[in-house]
Amino acid sequence: MTGTRGPLNAFLDLDQVPVTNAQSGPLAGLRLAVKDIFDVAGYRTGCGNPQKYREASPAMATAPAVQALLDSGARFVGKTQTDELAFSLLGLNAHFPSPVNPAAPDRVTGGSSSGSAAAVAGGLAHIATGSDTGGSIRAPASFCGLVGLRTTHGRIPLDGTMPLAPSLDTFGWFASDIVTYEKVGTVLLGDDPHSHELRRPVALDALDGLVLGPHEADEYRAMVRSVASVLGTPRTVGPLSHSTDDLYWCFRKLQGYEAWQSHGAWIAGGDRMLGPGVKERFEHGATVDAATAQRETERRVSFRLELADLLGDDGVLVLPTAPGAAPLKAASFDDLQTYRERALRLLCLSGLSGFPQITLPLGKVDGAPFGLSLLGPKNSDRQLIALAARILSAHQGGA
Repeated sequence: MTGTRGPLNAFLDLDQVPVTNAQSGPLAGLRLAVKDIFDVAGYRTGCGNPQKYREASPAMATAPAVQALLDSGARFVGKTQTDELAFSLLGLNAHFPSPVNPAAPDRVTGGSSSGSAAAVAGGLAHIATGSDTGGSIRAPASFCGLVGLRTTHGRIPLDGTMPLAPSLDTFGWFASDIVTYEKVGTVLLGDDPHSHELRRPVALDALDGLVLGPHEADEYRAMVRSVASVLGTPRTVGPLSHSTDDLYWCFRKLQGYEAWQSHGAWIAGGDRMLGPGVKERFEHGATVDAATAQRETERRVSFRLELADLLGDDGVLVLPTAPGAAPLKAASFDDLQTYRERALRLLCLSGLSGFPQITLPLGKVDGAPFGLSLLGPKNSDRQLIALAARILSAHQGGA
């Protein structure tokens, strides 16, 4: 692995290996990029770390979710850059030049599905796979002006995929338009087990208050009006029994604990040259013991039951995807970490509950994309995609 190729630093510069796809199907004619945590037969899976890449053998089989896209006609065009071991949110990997955000070149793409988001936003691929553990589909989609769905946990298989935190890891994708997005959803998701119409929008003041400032708040209110034109005005409901800070730390501790279980032995086996931020997150995970993880799991279960009760069969939670537009690439390390921690307070609800969340490219702040999210009940994934299509159509018609 020598670096990246192409104008956006989206694709890894790898020796190309033939990858067979069906010549017909619902995705025929569409270019597919694959995040480098998913196995593709004949390629090594590098996971954003050069030592991992050197130690890996070429994959014998392609990850089933990726194979399903190939079998539906999509054509593989390359592996995309990922943040190191998928343990970051901003799209900055110390080992590679940063992918370019085509919608806001002076800002980060978001990660860890950084190259995939850049490839689709820049027109280099129609579809790109990603994963979402803490926000790695939703944040890049919001930052790059794309639709992005964090799927119901466990609904799409993750065989042939590097684990980070298995109780939080999910498969996701980016697409160049909502019609293509729906086609991929049909292939990967099948029919929704959840059959009730999502028609009751709700909001939480604690989440709406996490936007960065007055400009973001004004733009978020405008985005909510686009949702209201289809669903009606969201009803603000009482606060959850768990604070956003408690849920943030619940997420951080569980993610860190599981990440260390997944990668700790390898990391401890030598100097892996982990980049800043990633190194410290794994070090934090090493300090979380099983008793702490059990206590946080109990908090998580309590929260999941409370959120399920709030949503019922027909509810959808409306919330900002991120605190605002993507941070500037020139921001200091400390400012980037502060943004990340604020963003995770919004992003962790879907991860902790396992419920699906979709982000819609409805807004802009300082000329850069800013997304709004809808979080639905378990297994309402395709309904969320269909609802997104209706809202985007109404928004574009009223623009």
